[in-house]
Amino acid sequence: MQTTTPTQSSTPTQSSTAKRVRSVRPVGTRAVLAELDGLQDVLALQDMLYKSPLPGQVDVLAAAETVMVVGESAAATRAIGARLLELELIATKSTDSGLVVIDTVYDGDDLADVAGLTGLSVEGVIAAHTGQIWTVAFAGFAPGFGYMVGENDVLTVPRRSSPRTAVPAGSVALGGQYSAVYPRRSPGGWQLIGRTGARMWDLDRSQPALVRPGDRVQYRAVREVVTAREVVTTSVEHQVEPDADHHTDFGLRILNPGAQSLIEDLGRRGYGALGVSAAGALDRASLRRANRLVGNNSSAAAIETVNGGLTVEAFGDQVIAVTGAPTTLTVQSPSSADSEEPDGDAQDAVRTVPMAAPFALLDGEVLALGPPEAGFRNYVAIRGGIAVPAVLGSRSADTMSGIGPAPLVVGQELLAGDATASTAVGSPELQPEFPGTGVTVLDVVPGPRADWFDQSAIESLTSQEWVVTPQSNRVGMRLDGTPLQRAREGELPSEGTMAGALQIPPAGLPVLFLADHPITGGYPVIGVVRDEHLDLAGQVPIGGRIRFRMVPDSPDFTKTPEK
Repeated sequence: MQTTTPTQSSTPTQSSTAKRVRSVRPVGTRAVLAELDGLQDVLALQDMLYKSPLPGQVDVLAAAETVMVVGESAAATRAIGARLLELELIATKSTDSGLVVIDTVYDGDDLADVAGLTGLSVEGVIAAHTGQIWTVAFAGFAPGFGYMVGENDVLTVPRRSSPRTAVPAGSVALGGQYSAVYPRRSPGGWQLIGRTGARMWDLDRSQPALVRPGDRVQYRAVREVVTAREVVTTSVEHQVEPDADHHTDFGLRILNPGAQSLIEDLGRRGYGALGVSAAGALDRASLRRANRLVGNNSSAAAIETVNGGLTVEAFGDQVIAVTGAPTTLTVQSPSSADSEEPDGDAQDAVRTVPMAAPFALLDGEVLALGPPEAGFRNYVAIRGGIAVPAVLGSRSADTMSGIGPAPLVVGQELLAGDATASTAVGSPELQPEFPGTGVTVLDVVPGPRADWFDQSAIESLTSQEWVVTPQSNRVGMRLDGTPLQRAREGELPSEGTMAGALQIPPAGLPVLFLADHPITGGYPVIGVVRDEHLDLAGQVPIGGRIRFRMVPDSPDFTKTPEK
């Protein structure tokens, strides 16, 4: 049960004493991290940037002691960093908000560990968690994930030394000084103490997030909860027609989705405050190329598929292009596809088509993608784009948050849209070289938390070959190698992250964030892969090897520019 009553939250007002951003750190080449003296300054800067965006500002991600600002280009980001140091911050005043009561069963896997860490009994942990009011300081990590600050620090505990690859939806957790509820199944490193059936995020509500910054929250211990169905935050329903031979539109029918096939475009930007990452195609250049070849807008939705195996059937005549990892593309006519033992004529009806070139896929013909010869991901574009409803301005599937279309399934029909940019198709194009059996070199900009590591750790990061483990996905690539040692003890307050960030958990094995990454994290980021190398990173297969090359070309914001 959740109830709401009036209370107070914070919004900016003029202060008698002007304050400034303490320092600014580069986060790769497309973001900067403003460090502040406390949560009130964070809220003040966040409000100022929402009301008066800086030139080139794309997104703002507030956290415990920092505000990360994402820019539209490297040049815009440098200008934003310099301007942040000049801003005078504004204090806050109170407005009405609400109290949310969350029924919780305290049976989490880490409950006994939390008791040991705090010196309390299990019953004492439960009493401490339910006996105080928690205030939502900011949103992050995932849609509906609110970082809640308590009235005391009795339950301040470190995060796990190695994050779990999957935390169940509804898990009630502690991490550092915060409490939170995981809105859906996702990776996470917080200590799990219980579970709730509350829907923390639901796009069908007028306000999707159950808790928002400024809200007060009280947990209530119960013996059992009515487990809410996990909300699939997408406006797209899979509809497999009972009569697959009867249709009035044009598009593609999924005969085999392969290992994983998703609908992706160039992503959704500007929703960091809701805990929503950009998502979108991991290899953006290949998506743009596929759309260009069939005459679409560059941002039209297409199929992203991994490691071959995708098989689709055309209903109605289509124009198709496949880009990305080089592979064999086979087209079968209806007669050869239906024949178990094709005769000579049927065999003649099987043909191959080239990569990175437009081709016709006629009604009833079947296109099959073979395993990649190099690389990992392919992009299948249909003229007009894939017509699915946009969610928060994008048709991309976000595997971290569940926003957007679910993975493709057998029998699903994808209708062609009207996202064309030209009356003609494009000419065949050359593709770049994709990662094969060798080592992929990725350029990395230091920081923003390189100072958590000594020079030997930096050298270890760049001198060894890292192996991509099977636990990798669109959220992040988990790498195996010789662990890196931190030079600093303690916990880093959660702060904004971005695609390309190399986060180092206490166990020392890097996680390279990709498009579906959480928007905030609590492990230090030793470096950020340059934006122009992210497409290359998205093509490194499971078992592939990566070497990082440090490129120290980020601007220095340690001093306020002279006026």
